[in-house]
Amino acid sequence: MLLAVLTYMGYGILTVFGYLRDFLREWKIEKCHIAREREEQRDFVPLYQDFENFYTRNLYMRIRDGWNRPICSVPGAKMDLVERVSHDYNWTFSYTGRAVKDVVNMGSYNYLGFAENAGPCTNAAAAVTLKCGVGVCSTRQEMGNLDRHEELEKLTARFLGVEAAMAFGMGFATNSMNIPALTGKGCLILSDELNHASLVLGARLSGSTIRVFKHNNMQSLEKLLRDAIVHGQPRTHRPWKKILILVEGIYSMEGSIVRLPEILALKKKYKAYLYLDEAHSIGALGANGRGVLDYFGLDPSNVDIMMGTFTKSFGAAGGYIGGRKELIDYLRCHSHSAVYATSMSAPVVEQIITSMKCIMGEDGTTIGKSHRAPLGFINMYRRRPGKIFSSKFKLQKCVNNYLHRRSSAKAFSPIALPPSRSGQLRSGPDSGFGSTGQSENGPGRERIRQLAENTTYFRTRLQELGFIIYGNKDSPVIPMMLYLPAKIGAFVREMLKRNIGVVVVGFPATPIIESRARFCISAAHTKETLDMVMHWHFTRLARHLALAAISEVGDVLRVKYSQPRVPDARRRPFDETTYDGWED
Repeated sequence: MLLAVLTYMGYGILTVFGYLRDFLREWKIEKCHIAREREEQRDFVPLYQDFENFYTRNLYMRIRDGWNRPICSVPGAKMDLVERVSHDYNWTFSYTGRAVKDVVNMGSYNYLGFAENAGPCTNAAAAVTLKCGVGVCSTRQEMGNLDRHEELEKLTARFLGVEAAMAFGMGFATNSMNIPALTGKGCLILSDELNHASLVLGARLSGSTIRVFKHNNMQSLEKLLRDAIVHGQPRTHRPWKKILILVEGIYSMEGSIVRLPEILALKKKYKAYLYLDEAHSIGALGANGRGVLDYFGLDPSNVDIMMGTFTKSFGAAGGYIGGRKELIDYLRCHSHSAVYATSMSAPVVEQIITSMKCIMGEDGTTIGKSHRAPLGFINMYRRRPGKIFSSKFKLQKCVNNYLHRRSSAKAFSPIALPPSRSGQLRSGPDSGFGSTGQSENGPGRERIRQLAENTTYFRTRLQELGFIIYGNKDSPVIPMMLYLPAKIGAFVREMLKRNIGVVVVGFPATPIIESRARFCISAAHTKETLDMVMHWHFTRLARHLALAAISEVGDVLRVKYSQPRVPDARRRPFDETTYDGWED
């Protein structure tokens, strides 16, 4: 309650000063940088809505340096930022010609780490560029339909487990241009209140009646469905031609996962259609990376329209629609995005195909091969588990020493052997460690598993440090609450000082009192990058570590609003220095 009051007070003070500055600008006391009509156009209908821009010029402009930063490298686990400065309070920026090197990237949607400039995906994209060029210069229905497009759609349908699929060149347009082709006047759309702007725009363009239900609230959704069936259309009370439910797999601002089993039950009960947007969940959820359906173990045929994008987990661009063959054939003729948009670029298509085959284990790598650790290392762990894992530095040293002595351990990879949160080594059929059976541990599956482990670890450590975290425990989108408007800009600036690039979000993208920082975890992040050294005297050596920087900034800005969770002492019998002098 106190936080809410203080947040409203902060916005109130900013609003008062905003009106004061507008008064000074009107009387030419303060220089005005905002866009406005020319004097000779004063009698025209306003081109710029002055009051609607109040927030932009008086609040957003104060912290504008936290957004739109140009990068000059691959947006992988680390990236390079173009250095820029402002001499007029963020109205304009000038570039110094230098770059901020090796900034830890905690903001890109590079969930599986396929945004890279080396490796099989890059090589395949480069080869097809030499063969087909970069641009297609036509639509799919004219001269822009490549054989690679056909292969991509067949592969996507097989990956999703549906009859057919169709690819589009832009993820946003996949929603905004296809929903109007599916519904129209006399139809009802039931939309989650936190749906993405592309879904909202598509629903509005369709001309359908739109009703909004509370986020992930099944009672609210069922009430709307029941009322729609009982009362029908307004005034005429005729039955709705079609009822379409719009939901997302992972909500990008909340980090929450859709309650899909319950929505499917309501869909079947009330004979409605379901449109599932898996922009953030495809590739990032499920043991096979096939999204929320894979996560919940559900049949893809239960969802009428499956939508997703290639811009995140696949490191490319564009989107797709999957479903029954009749649906895809209809969209090929009636979707504006299919009829009028230029075809996807050949290298982008090849990037998607290669990364998707990697996820599916069809890239000819190590699928089906056993990834067992050397028996000697397992026995060594069983003899002295506390000594091996009392320090993360000792763990890596122990692994490297053992591999140096055991030439037979070439297939062993330290990344496949992460310790669990309790400090004990994971083992079992899914871990690839100590397993005697065959397991699918190709590069794609390894990325999926690494993403899940990074997500669990990072989210748990933030909660233990005392931050308030939103979202589902398995979601790689992790919002951390800041609340107060003054802390939005301060957080992103302080993190950048420590070479950590983060995304901060405020009103109107979120409720006015729920400003936040949003972290996006990637399989490309290593534990060393995410980790935090527990003791303060290590912090200066670990400023490049994300959690160390976040904790330090959290103390400086006082955004640790939650009581820190104290780890159970029985689970951590050794401190970081217990076996500093021990070597195997």
